[in-house]
Amino acid sequence: MPSEPPHHPGSHLPDPRPDTLELAADLRAALGGLVRALRDSDDLPPNQAAVLGLLVRDERSYTVAELAGLRRVRHQSMARTVALMTEAGLVAQQPHPTDGRKQLVAATDTGRTALLDQRARREHHIATAIEARLTPEEQDRLRGTVALLDRLR
Repeated sequence: MPSEPPHHPGSHLPDPRPDTLELAADLRAALGGLVRALRDSDDLPPNQAAVLGLLVRDERSYTVAELAGLRRVRHQSMARTVALMTEAGLVAQQPHPTDGRKQLVAATDTGRTALLDQRARREHHIATAIEARLTPEEQDRLRGTVALLDRLR
Protein backbone atom coordinates (compact mmCIF):
# COMPACT_ATOMS: atom_id res chain seq x y z
CA MET A 1 0.00 0.00 0.00
CA PRO A 2 1.57 3.36 -1.01
CA SER A 3 2.41 5.63 1.86
CA GLU A 4 0.97 9.10 2.08
CA PRO A 5 3.35 12.06 2.01
CA PRO A 6 3.86 13.54 5.46
CA HIS A 7 1.43 16.26 6.45
CA HIS A 8 3.07 19.39 7.75
CA PRO A 9 1.38 20.51 10.99
CA GLY A 10 0.39 24.14 11.12
CA SER A 11 0.08 24.34 7.36
CA HIS A 12 -3.31 25.41 6.11
CA LEU A 13 -2.42 24.47 2.58
CA PRO A 14 -3.29 21.06 1.15
CA ASP A 15 -0.41 18.63 0.68
CA PRO A 16 1.13 18.75 -2.81
CA ARG A 17 0.12 16.08 -5.29
CA PRO A 18 2.56 13.16 -5.71
CA ASP A 19 3.54 14.30 -9.22
CA THR A 20 4.34 17.79 -7.88
CA LEU A 21 6.43 16.25 -5.10
CA GLU A 22 8.31 14.24 -7.72
CA LEU A 23 8.91 17.40 -9.77
CA ALA A 24 10.18 19.16 -6.64
CA ALA A 25 12.59 16.29 -5.93
CA ASP A 26 13.85 16.32 -9.53
CA LEU A 27 14.31 20.10 -9.43
CA ARG A 28 16.17 19.94 -6.11
CA ALA A 29 18.50 17.26 -7.47
CA ALA A 30 19.16 19.15 -10.72
CA LEU A 31 19.83 22.46 -8.98
CA GLY A 32 21.96 20.74 -6.32
CA GLY A 33 24.06 19.07 -9.01
CA LEU A 34 24.56 22.37 -10.82
CA VAL A 35 25.55 24.17 -7.61
CA ARG A 36 28.04 21.40 -6.73
CA ALA A 37 29.56 21.55 -10.22
CA LEU A 38 29.96 25.32 -9.90
CA ARG A 39 31.53 25.07 -6.45
CA ASP A 40 34.22 22.71 -7.76
CA SER A 41 36.03 25.67 -9.32
CA ASP A 42 35.43 28.16 -6.50
CA ASP A 43 38.37 29.82 -4.79
CA LEU A 44 36.34 30.98 -1.81
CA PRO A 45 34.93 28.48 0.67
CA PRO A 46 31.10 28.60 0.69
CA ASN A 47 30.89 30.16 4.18
CA GLN A 48 33.30 32.96 3.22
CA ALA A 49 31.51 33.59 -0.08
CA ALA A 50 28.20 33.82 1.79
CA VAL A 51 29.59 36.39 4.25
CA LEU A 52 31.10 38.45 1.43
CA GLY A 53 27.79 38.18 -0.43
CA LEU A 54 25.96 39.74 2.53
CA LEU A 55 28.51 42.51 3.00
CA VAL A 56 28.66 43.39 -0.70
CA ARG A 57 24.92 43.09 -1.36
CA ASP A 58 23.90 45.13 1.66
CA GLU A 59 26.76 47.64 1.21
CA ARG A 60 27.23 47.89 4.94
CA SER A 61 29.23 46.57 7.86
CA TYR A 62 28.01 44.02 10.40
CA THR A 63 29.22 42.81 13.77
CA VAL A 64 30.26 39.17 14.07
CA ALA A 65 27.10 38.53 16.11
CA GLU A 66 24.91 40.05 13.38
CA LEU A 67 26.65 37.98 10.70
CA ALA A 68 26.21 34.83 12.79
CA GLY A 69 22.50 35.59 13.13
CA LEU A 70 22.05 36.30 9.44
CA ARG A 71 23.89 33.11 8.47
CA ARG A 72 22.27 31.08 11.29
CA VAL A 73 25.59 29.81 12.65
CA ARG A 74 27.15 29.93 16.10
CA HIS A 75 28.99 33.11 17.06
CA GLN A 76 32.19 31.11 17.57
CA SER A 77 31.99 29.69 14.03
CA MET A 78 31.44 33.12 12.52
CA ALA A 79 34.28 34.60 14.57
CA ARG A 80 36.60 31.92 13.15
CA THR A 81 35.38 32.60 9.59
CA VAL A 82 35.85 36.36 10.00
CA ALA A 83 39.34 35.84 11.46
CA LEU A 84 40.36 33.75 8.43
CA MET A 85 38.85 36.31 6.06
CA THR A 86 40.61 39.16 7.85
CA GLU A 87 43.92 37.30 7.61
CA ALA A 88 43.33 36.77 3.87
CA GLY A 89 42.51 40.47 3.39
CA LEU A 90 38.93 39.78 2.29
CA VAL A 91 37.38 41.79 5.13
CA ALA A 92 38.55 44.47 7.52
CA GLN A 93 37.41 45.08 11.05
CA GLN A 94 36.97 48.49 12.61
CA PRO A 95 35.74 49.60 16.03
CA HIS A 96 31.98 49.98 16.42
CA PRO A 97 31.17 53.72 16.64
CA THR A 98 28.92 53.42 19.72
CA ASP A 99 30.08 50.20 21.43
CA GLY A 100 33.80 49.92 22.00
CA ARG A 101 33.50 46.21 22.80
CA LYS A 102 32.37 45.38 19.25
CA GLN A 103 34.04 45.37 15.86
CA LEU A 104 32.34 46.04 12.55
CA VAL A 105 33.23 43.76 9.64
CA ALA A 106 33.30 45.19 6.11
CA ALA A 107 34.34 43.77 2.74
CA THR A 108 37.65 45.07 1.44
CA ASP A 109 38.29 45.84 -2.22
CA THR A 110 40.14 42.51 -2.35
CA GLY A 111 37.13 40.69 -0.90
CA ARG A 112 34.68 42.42 -3.23
CA THR A 113 36.88 41.57 -6.23
CA ALA A 114 37.25 37.93 -5.11
CA LEU A 115 33.47 37.56 -4.80
CA LEU A 116 32.70 39.26 -8.12
CA ASP A 117 35.41 37.23 -9.89
CA GLN A 118 33.97 34.00 -8.50
CA ARG A 119 30.48 34.99 -9.64
CA ALA A 120 31.82 35.87 -13.10
CA ARG A 121 33.56 32.47 -13.37
CA ARG A 122 30.32 30.71 -12.40
CA GLU A 123 28.31 32.70 -14.94
CA HIS A 124 30.93 31.96 -17.63
CA HIS A 125 30.77 28.24 -16.80
CA ILE A 126 26.97 28.24 -17.05
CA ALA A 127 26.95 30.30 -20.28
CA THR A 128 29.50 27.98 -21.89
CA ALA A 129 27.45 24.93 -20.92
CA ILE A 130 24.23 26.53 -22.21
CA GLU A 131 25.79 27.28 -25.60
CA ALA A 132 27.49 23.88 -25.87
CA ARG A 133 24.67 21.64 -24.64
CA LEU A 134 21.38 23.34 -25.45
CA THR A 135 19.77 24.06 -28.79
CA PRO A 136 18.56 27.62 -29.46
CA GLU A 137 15.00 26.43 -28.75
CA GLU A 138 16.08 24.90 -25.44
CA GLN A 139 17.89 28.13 -24.56
CA ASP A 140 14.63 30.02 -25.12
CA ARG A 141 12.79 27.53 -22.87
CA LEU A 142 15.47 28.01 -20.22
CA ARG A 143 14.97 31.80 -20.32
CA GLY A 144 11.30 31.26 -19.50
CA THR A 145 12.20 28.77 -16.78
CA VAL A 146 14.38 31.32 -15.00
CA ALA A 147 11.34 33.57 -14.56
CA LEU A 148 9.38 30.63 -13.14
CA LEU A 149 12.19 29.77 -10.72
CA ASP A 150 12.23 33.38 -9.50
CA ARG A 151 8.53 33.04 -8.66
CA LEU A 152 9.27 30.04 -6.39
CA ARG A 153 11.35 32.09 -3.95
